Amino acid sequence: MNKLNQLYSPFRVTIIFFGIALISSSLLAQEPYKFKEVLDLEATPVISQGNTGTCWSFSSTSFLESEIIRLTGRQVDLSEMFTVRNTYPKKAENFVMRQGKAQFSQGGLAHDVMNAVQQYGIVPNEAFSGLFGTETRHSHAELEAVLKAMCETYVDNPGRKLSKNWKPAIESVLDIYLGKNISNFTFEGKSYTPVSFREAMKIVPEDYINITSFSHAPYYSEFILNIPDNWSYGSFYNVSLDEMMATIDNALGNGFTVELDCDVSERTFSSKDGVAVIPLNADQNKLALQGVYPEKTITQEYRQDEFENFTTTDDHLMHITGTLRDQNGTTYYKVKNSWGDNEARNANGGYVYFSESYMRLKAISITVHKDAVPKTTSKKLNL
Repeated sequence: MNKLNQLYSPFRVTIIFFGIALISSSLLAQEPYKFKEVLDLEATPVISQGNTGTCWSFSSTSFLESEIIRLTGRQVDLSEMFTVRNTYPKKAENFVMRQGKAQFSQGGLAHDVMNAVQQYGIVPNEAFSGLFGTETRHSHAELEAVLKAMCETYVDNPGRKLSKNWKPAIESVLDIYLGKNISNFTFEGKSYTPVSFREAMKIVPEDYINITSFSHAPYYSEFILNIPDNWSYGSFYNVSLDEMMATIDNALGNGFTVELDCDVSERTFSSKDGVAVIPLNADQNKLALQGVYPEKTITQEYRQDEFENFTTTDDHLMHITGTLRDQNGTTYYKVKNSWGDNEARNANGGYVYFSESYMRLKAISITVHKDAVPKTTSKKLNL
């Protein structure tokens, strides 16, 4: 065989084309993200929760603000701290009456906001900011430490009989750190109570439901999801993973935003880079924050395993407001964070783009208006 035939033998041609394919694939994999918005529902500006663990209130309040836009066409800056102020006494009572065998922290879930809105109403931020004087940033580390120390003292019960003063004492501390509760206020020249303002904004708390997807509980029924921040023992509708994802898509496609409880502890979640992904190869975790790499296929079984071995944990609540696609056609969810919009620390103006794989694996639960649920799923849940 002459040298020309040796060079272009079928075997060598195959090797050459295979090598070219590998090089092309490698170059494609490292291509920087190029996103195109598909859906972008209206939301209020990104703000910071400061040095607090109150993402549950910030994200759920943002969700309600988008609901007010959808229902009334009005953009209103609601008070996150009015809800926090009214929730802490319930956390304290739960901890004390369970004799310390309960969670007491700054954390919570979306239904804690809905419960507070149902019982106490809502107010605009200008009526109750939770800040004093020249303060511009929330910080609750000391508040939490003081309240927890008080609650632990009441549990220890040094006087051998719990005084009736303990609840007013909790209220007094909250008055000092967050401000005294309010029963009426004026907004845009009109007087309201927190309940009448909720009604004026057309928010009906009973219309919102929590949905999750885990195989250890029966599908199409409600159960109490045992995660640390579920201190109030709220219940969730359980559906298949595909149905939970379909609910998110159906909601967004019909003009409803979605409240999200999720895990952000993964190295492949980055507010600085503005993306959250699940690379197929863990060696590419860091690289995948800047460029497109293949991702894992997330099944119900894998999701369950990661939850039960504590790889997937309940860390953070955020607000889904739209969808995007990258240059390969992969779907991403536009998720509003509450860590501020400083571009040096938070890309995309404070939004994080969750890949579909990340959402399937790391979404603990969602909260939506019941009308946002697909008809087939709604029928199974008897909504």
